[in-house]
Amino acid sequence: MGHLGRRRCGPDQTPLSPLMELHDPRLTHADVHVILKRDDMIHPLLPGNKWRKLKYNLTRAAELGSETLLTFGGAYSNHVRAVAAAGARFGFQTIGVIRGEEHLPLNDALSFAAGHGMRLVYMDRSTYRAKDTAPVIEALRQRFGSFYLLPEGGSNELAVHGCAELPAEIDVPFDVICCPVGTGGTLAGIAAGLNVGQQALGFSVLRGGQFLADDIARLQVATYGKVSVNWTINCDFHAGGYAKRNTDLDLFAKDFADRHGMLLDWVYVAKMMWGIFSLTERGAFSRKTTIVAVITGPMRADTE
Repeated sequence: MGHLGRRRCGPDQTPLSPLMELHDPRLTHADVHVILKRDDMIHPLLPGNKWRKLKYNLTRAAELGSETLLTFGGAYSNHVRAVAAAGARFGFQTIGVIRGEEHLPLNDALSFAAGHGMRLVYMDRSTYRAKDTAPVIEALRQRFGSFYLLPEGGSNELAVHGCAELPAEIDVPFDVICCPVGTGGTLAGIAAGLNVGQQALGFSVLRGGQFLADDIARLQVATYGKVSVNWTINCDFHAGGYAKRNTDLDLFAKDFADRHGMLLDWVYVAKMMWGIFSLTERGAFSRKTTIVAVITGPMRADTE
């Protein structure tokens, strides 16, 4: 870790996460190979795409001399949790603006954030929908003073650059790389980092997530000046919406845990894996296809 500024440093070197081939008779029957990119093992408190998204943002915040990070999220946000951990680790104060009203006792995610020094404030849902507008941001600056702003989910141009580094870490040939999609930054970056002939497939964890295609295109244009044509989003496996689940998802996750000894985070990762297996069983992937599934968060159910 290289120090930046007077006392803060950022995660300027991403730890290499391992690859693990998934052995499952359902995949073998379809002659499809799935390799897990275990980004959940990057760091115990900053797993997966959280480290990648924050990497260059924390460096920029340190270069600007910012003392405080402010970000947005829902009550179960892994991003809010990660920003709190990053602030504690790298010497920033942190503020989390949480959608909706306060509910006590705090859930595990917000309790973790508060325990790592994050100041939690709550914003009514109407104002929260306008959180990216100048009047709302200016009101926050009037209230809290100077801060480095991290968007909801952490997805901005610097986050895209961090996620674009992921494909180069994969030292085996593959055809398709998959990831869950909440705000689009991870998919936007991964797609930008692919070689010719490789495709990225995102699985929306949001109900009605078709709008995410516009968000991803906007992020790629802002970062690279153009939109790549090597990515798609599937919106069929949201299980009811963000932080929601249904019987089919629960049955898949339990069966996966029984077969492979891995408890999938059902807010993000389980939906992606459910989608991959369902599409495989439907014959959506041609035989001999190798799929890399990016485990973007902890292998545990944070929102039980």
